[in-house]
Amino acid sequence: MATTRLTSRRRQDSGSKWVRIAMAVLATVGVIDTGSITLKRWGLLGSLSCPGGAEGCDKVLNSAWGTIARGDGFSIPLSFVGLLAYLAVLVMAILPLLPGLAENKTDLSRRTWWGLFTVATGMAVFSLVLVGLMVFKIQAFCFFCVLSALISLTLLVLAVAGGGWEDPAPLLFRGVLLALAVLLGGLIWASVVDPDRPGAPVTGPGAPPAVTTASNASTLALAEHLTASGAVMYSAYWCPHCHEQKELFGKEATEQLKVVECAPDGQNSQTKLCQQKGIEGFPTWEINGKLDSGVKPLKSLARLSDYKGPSDF
Repeated sequence: MATTRLTSRRRQDSGSKWVRIAMAVLATVGVIDTGSITLKRWGLLGSLSCPGGAEGCDKVLNSAWGTIARGDGFSIPLSFVGLLAYLAVLVMAILPLLPGLAENKTDLSRRTWWGLFTVATGMAVFSLVLVGLMVFKIQAFCFFCVLSALISLTLLVLAVAGGGWEDPAPLLFRGVLLALAVLLGGLIWASVVDPDRPGAPVTGPGAPPAVTTASNASTLALAEHLTASGAVMYSAYWCPHCHEQKELFGKEATEQLKVVECAPDGQNSQTKLCQQKGIEGFPTWEINGKLDSGVKPLKSLARLSDYKGPSDF
C-alpha cells in the first residue's frame, strides 16, 4: 500500500500548476516586448514610446551589440533571439497543461521543468551581461531592455521555486555550469563586437566608423541624384545600421550624400534640426518631404527618389 502511494506521487507533476501559468503570462509579456522591438527594427511597426526617452532606447538598440547578423538591407536584431527564447518558455510552460496528454504528462512535465530552468538560466545570465553593457559601455537607459532583464530573472526564480525539485543538487550543479558557460560566452561576444576594442578602426570622438566598401558608377550616380533632389540621411555616429547603409553606397558615394548627424555628442551635430524633424530612429531618410526610417536597399532609394540612371547596385 505504501509502495503504491509512493508510486502514485511520483507519477504526479511535483511542480506547481500556478507557477507554470505565471511563467506563461510573463513569457507573453516578454514576447510582446521583444516582438515589438524586432518589428520596429525591421520597419514593420511605427515608433515605440520608450519610458525614459526614445533617444536612450535607440542608442542601446542600435548599438553594436543590438544586432547579431546583417545582410544587404536586412538585419537580425538581438531582440529576435529574445523573442525566440520567450516563445520557448511560453510553449514549455503551457504544454503540460493542455488536455489530451494524460499518458505522458508526468514525463513531459519533468522534461519541461528542466527546459524552463535551462532557458531561464541562460536568459537571466545573458540579460545581466546586456545590462552591464548598457550601463558601462553604451551609457544609456532603455526601458524595454531593463524590462526584459527583470522578466528573465523572475522566470528563473519561478522555475527554481515552482519546479518541485526533489533533489536540488543536480539543479545547482547544472545551473552553475550553464551560468558560467553563458557568462563566458556573453563576455567573449561582447568584447568581439565592441567597437572600442583594440584593433578596431579609430575615428575620433563622436565620429562614425570609416566606410570600407568601394563605390561603382551606379552608386555614385544615385548618391549624387539623392543629394541634388534634396534627400537627407539622418544618422548617429554610434548607429551600426547607419554604417550599414553607408557601406551599401561605398566610400566615394557616401561622401556625396547629405548626412545629418543627430547624436548630441557627434561631430558636426545638428541635434535641434533632428528634433524639429521628429527623428526617432536611425538611419532615417527624408526623400521628397517624407520621412522613412531603417536601412534601405539602394533599389528602394532609387524608386523612392525617382532615380532614372544606371542601377548596377
